[in-house]
Amino acid sequence: MNTPFELDQIEILAQKARSGAISRRSFTQLAVALMGTAAVSLRGTPVLAQSGELVFVNWGGDAMTAYDTAYGAPFLAESGITVKQDGSGPSEGAIQAQFESGKPAWDIVDADPFSAQALGKKGMMEPIDYTVVDKTKTREGFGWEYAASSYFYSYIIAYDATKYGDNPPKSMADFFDVEKFPGKRGMYKWGAGMWEALLMGDGVAPADLYPLDIERAHKKLEAFKGNVAGYWGGGAESQSMLMNGDASMVLVWSTRAKLLEQDSGGDITFIWDQGLIAPGSMAVIKGNPGGAEAAMKFIASAQDPARQLVMFNLLAQGPANPATDALLPPEEARFNPVDPANAAKQIPLNMEWYEANYGAALDAYLAIISA
Repeated sequence: MNTPFELDQIEILAQKARSGAISRRSFTQLAVALMGTAAVSLRGTPVLAQSGELVFVNWGGDAMTAYDTAYGAPFLAESGITVKQDGSGPSEGAIQAQFESGKPAWDIVDADPFSAQALGKKGMMEPIDYTVVDKTKTREGFGWEYAASSYFYSYIIAYDATKYGDNPPKSMADFFDVEKFPGKRGMYKWGAGMWEALLMGDGVAPADLYPLDIERAHKKLEAFKGNVAGYWGGGAESQSMLMNGDASMVLVWSTRAKLLEQDSGGDITFIWDQGLIAPGSMAVIKGNPGGAEAAMKFIASAQDPARQLVMFNLLAQGPANPATDALLPPEEARFNPVDPANAAKQIPLNMEWYEANYGAALDAYLAIISA
């Protein structure tokens, strides 16, 4: 992983390239020197858009190809506007830095809705133009002022079926019950979804979760952390914890569920019960170089059900447009976090709570798991 300092050096190079102080070829060569070829191949060098182009910033890896295949190429065909994929990672801090530079290089970002909302209220994000983006093509309750719903995933229990036979876990209480379900556990390093899981494991009813009682959740974590084999920060890491036998149950992203079943030959499986549904979104940085109008048109084009089906097939992202559900065959629908049958068993993360409380809650969470 590149440090914030290294990423800052890349941004300095990008600014020099945009101003003509160095050539684009030199920019790429220097970026490779700073980031390393492995990082560049994974995330791509930061993208410099030409006039009339857009830059879409996501989290790198396979997502870059998937977004281009599902959304970028069709949008180019219908609008004539090229959308370049940048995998450098649109964290809340990075988005804010782009805005504060006075000359952002990014247009559209794959952002957490609560981050987009927090930055938007500070004047850093464009309000979503719902005369262009169709709010009827989103699921009820998932439209925000500064973020447009684009996909879903969940935090769910994946487990080693060979260990539990005919008595699989059925709830978060079971995840935290190591007497009835012996074995080590794996949890997410960055907190989201874990507080809800801890509280349900401590007896809080799903309907009573919010506002989250962080003190109670962290008390549960303190008592339980001796049973945790590790705290994963990426999907591949969570997958390997189960595949390698380091843990018998892990709270994983639902996008890993199908891979886990396939790679284990069915020895590892999952449940949707008491999963936590998390939304992804597209947002537009205020003052983006490609213009808000073109960015909104791209977001609207990504609402197409057939295009969202491509993203589901490539990355197992749950579609934001409910019309896509009917396009999934039954054998695939069971991997869709927002399929009606699956969604009925889960609880949506409360974006308003995360917008107001995430930073302080995460600091306290990290202090406990790192002690």
